[in-house]
Amino acid sequence: MSTKLSLDEIIDQMLSTVGDSKEQIFEISEKSRKEYESLQKELNDVRDNVASVIDKTERTEMQARFARNRLAEVSRHFKDYTNEDVKKAYERANELQVNLAVLQQEEKQLRERRDTIERRLLQLEGTMERAETLVSQVTVVYNFLAGDLKEVGEMVEDAKEKQQFGLKIIEAQEEERKRVAREIHDGPAQMIANVLLRSELVERVKNEQGMDKALEEIQDLRTMIKSSLAEVRRIIYDLRPMALDDLGLVPTLNKYLSNLEEDTNMNVRFSSLGQSDIRLSPNLEVGLFRIVQEAVQNAYKHAEPSDVQVKIELKPSYVSIVIKDDGKGFDPSAANENSFGLMGMRERINALGGELTIDSAPGKGTVIMLHLTFDGSAGQDSDSA
Repeated sequence: MSTKLSLDEIIDQMLSTVGDSKEQIFEISEKSRKEYESLQKELNDVRDNVASVIDKTERTEMQARFARNRLAEVSRHFKDYTNEDVKKAYERANELQVNLAVLQQEEKQLRERRDTIERRLLQLEGTMERAETLVSQVTVVYNFLAGDLKEVGEMVEDAKEKQQFGLKIIEAQEEERKRVAREIHDGPAQMIANVLLRSELVERVKNEQGMDKALEEIQDLRTMIKSSLAEVRRIIYDLRPMALDDLGLVPTLNKYLSNLEEDTNMNVRFSSLGQSDIRLSPNLEVGLFRIVQEAVQNAYKHAEPSDVQVKIELKPSYVSIVIKDDGKGFDPSAANENSFGLMGMRERINALGGELTIDSAPGKGTVIMLHLTFDGSAGQDSDSA
């Protein structure tokens, strides 16, 4: 009893610390966002001023050139002009030359300020992106501490096993975040950075090589943006397939397994029995999809199968799913470093109120069967019931 109270106290302290950290990160994000908005407005003003000064400089430069020509004309034929005419010509040329120098200096300062603001905006974008990522990560940790860890603590009596299980969950979450971060950094982030750099060159290309060449650059930018958008959509699909919301469980599984077959050397066969158009509640569809996803990914990573079969039978009162592979199999009763995936599947099916059985042996492949019953309305989405 004292051990449980001690653990609860530790978790409460951690919750307080994590909550305070989340607030601090959020404040940093908000301050950065406000500074970003202020600098963005200033940048627009500076760009307008640069354009205005350039226009004034060009007009003044033309006037100064005319004034110098006038002064040269008066100097060559000074006998034909009065002293007052010569004086006015000199003063006019000198005044315009001074104005031109002032405008050129102002343009230089404005350009430097523009470049400084643009660099600062890029820094702030990175700060806001990192802050948002940290807030998301801290929220996951907070929710885990507030809910999952306490529930696991009630189920797992041994303190060492409890600690290992909690660390495994955090490790899996961190690995998933790293994977997503790498995919975004190596894919869309790099493409968007290239688009930004290329977009700044379009105007220079137009001025130096003509409009046709600039249009080619714009077409290349469109292609890069389309590729980046496709990569973002793929990452979003991996995080949560939107097809689950639009099409339902069976079509989404069919699409996912087809894509898996294309991306691996496995032969993946999918079959559906019963009423494939039945819609379940969102938490059931997500939970069942994740269980199948975990099962086939475990097979691909650890069992080295050549053939994987997934069968689903969907009825108004129950759903049954069988995942079978011809891989190298394992001993389900022996704990090993890969058992965390099986534990995760059991946790999911237990949370859904279903049953999960695993039949495997070394060299004999693996069969995973899950069964979930519900009444005609409990399992279905209210919009489609």
